[in-house]
Order: sequence, then structure tokens, then C-alpha cells
Amino acid sequence: MSVSKLYIDHDVADLPQVISIGSHLNVPSVIVHDTREVFEYVLSADDPVQKGKEILFLTRNKGAFVKKCPGTRYYTCCDYKILHIGTFCIMDCSYCILQSYFHPPILQYFVNHGDLLKELNDLFAEKTICRIGTGEFTDSLIWELWTDLSSLLIPKFSRQSHVVLELKTKTTSINRLKTFCHNRKTIVAWSLNTNKVIQSEERRTTSLSARLKAAAKCESWGYPLAFHFDPMVIYDGCEEDYKQVVKQLFTHVSSENIVWISLGTFRFIPSLKPVLQKRFPDSKIIYGEFISGLDGKMRYFKPLRIDLYRKMASWIREIAPDVLIYFCMEDDEVWKKSLGFVPAERGGLSKMLDESAAQRCCLKL
Repeated sequence: MSVSKLYIDHDVADLPQVISIGSHLNVPSVIVHDTREVFEYVLSADDPVQKGKEILFLTRNKGAFVKKCPGTRYYTCCDYKILHIGTFCIMDCSYCILQSYFHPPILQYFVNHGDLLKELNDLFAEKTICRIGTGEFTDSLIWELWTDLSSLLIPKFSRQSHVVLELKTKTTSINRLKTFCHNRKTIVAWSLNTNKVIQSEERRTTSLSARLKAAAKCESWGYPLAFHFDPMVIYDGCEEDYKQVVKQLFTHVSSENIVWISLGTFRFIPSLKPVLQKRFPDSKIIYGEFISGLDGKMRYFKPLRIDLYRKMASWIREIAPDVLIYFCMEDDEVWKKSLGFVPAERGGLSKMLDESAAQRCCLKL
């Protein structure tokens, strides 16, 4: 962990978990009465993004913990729900949208868990299939060293039958997961990429080999798994590299235990480009063949995406024909030309994912 300073909202300073986190971190702490003090500290730095990774702000989530995924009407969305437990990340990926999504970018953790649990109870009471994850605005497992989050969530989800929790990560912070009763209601998921992309674009993350070994351990502990090839980066030799990643994946884990695999190529909002150029001057990923998509994001030229998707799908299906493959934010043309069908032909993407979760995670339809 790179946290060097702790800020605590005065409103939560006396909570037991705040005191516990402070003792685990053992860094200088400041109680603040105005969040602008934290913002100003971060924004005064030459590199606010890096500074935001070095401090931790403990505060309340003043909005909803359970949110809808911020998809777009122009591309097929999976109807995922977000469990909003905190923001930002200590790792440092060049392509990370959080660098320009949050202003200022601050590593913060929400400690009003009573409100979180109440919202989960309301969600569980609906008795309908639901997929929810903590990895949209942060990495799900960076919090393991100094919070009780997994011990709060995993047993909680294990005691119901309709909702599955997905923990997405690039870390190997899994040791505590061995001790929990999960009842297959928690999916442990990894973002995967080629060794070249990991080494050049994913600073302070774990290696591909380490991620796959961690996945194998989680499988041995009975957890269902998922994998996300997103963002895939197009470069000379990338096809052979991604093919090798697929082969490595299935030498570590069994296809029968994979709930889904998502594919998505690198895309970015225009405001990310100057941030990336400044913070990662050696990176070349923003200089590919991009066009502006319907959602305003820069995307690889569609034929390039389709070509890589088609090949990735064929490599996965050759080894694991029954694993559900889906796209994150692509249109029907990409689906049809890459996978041979559109989601509507199978009841919609949400239905496809729900059924896979029900089968692999023992949910009640």
C-alpha cells in the first residue's frame, strides 16, 4: 500500500472501523470538518492523480450504495449494478478512466456500513436475480489489508439466493477469502491482459502469472470465477500475445467454473488523452486508429475491433465452448459479426448473464 496520509471526516471519526483502519495504516492522520481541505491538498500537487493515490479519505457515502451501471443507450449494456463502496485506486494504469472521471481523484472509503447493509437487505428482499459488483469505481480487493469489507460482504451474500457479488481485481489480495463461507454467491474476477500491456501500461499491478495463480487458488476454495479482457490493446503482435493469454488461462482454471468472460477494446473519453500524455509520456496506446463513437468515446475503428474479437472468441471457444462470452458496450453489428448472434436473439444480454450466474452460482431464477 502506498497510502502515506489519512484524512478522516469528523462525522465518522469515532466509528470503530475508522479507528481500526487508522491502526492498520499507522500513518499521520487529520480530522477534517470541510472536505474542501482534502480536495485542495490533492489539487495543489504537481500530479494530483498520484497525490490522490497516496492519501486515504474516510467518510460517509452521502448517496446511494446500490447504483445502476452508467451505460449508454447506444451500446448493449449488461444491466449490472454497482455496489459503491469507495473510489479510486492505488494501482496506476495508463488507460484508467478514473484519472479524469473524478475531480479531484481521491482514494476514499465509505464507512457508513449500516446504510450499505440496509440497501443490500432491500435488494435481497426483491427476490429477483441480480448481479452487483464493487469494481466499477475502484479495485475490489485493494482494501483487503486494512478493512473488514470482504468479511462484511461475502458472508452477507452467502445467506441469500438471488443476488451474486462480483469482486473485480488486478491484485492477488485473496488470502482472507479462504476463510469465508461464500456459498458460491461471490464471483472472484480478474482483469487480464498481455504481458506487454501489463508491463507497459499497468503500473503497480500484479503479473499475469500471479493473477492466474490467484484465480486457481480461489477456484480450489470453491469460488466461481470470471475474467475480463478489457481493455484489449491493438499493437503489432497483439493477436499472438492474446492467444497465449487464453491458453494460459485454461491451464490454470477449469472452464466449468467460469461464470463469464467479457471482451472490450481500449476506448477513452477525450479528456483522458492529455492526462495520459502527461503522466505516461512513453505510452503509445492513444495513437492507434481511433474514431469518435456514438457515446463520445474514442474507439478503435470498428473492423479492427471485430477482427480481434472474432479471433479471441474462436480461441476461447476452441478450449471452452460452453463459457459465456460477452462484450462490454458494443452494438449489434459487432455482436453479429464477432459472435454470430445478437443478444436479443437469446432474450437479451441481461438474461444471458443472469442464467449463467444462476447455473454457476446456484441462484434461484
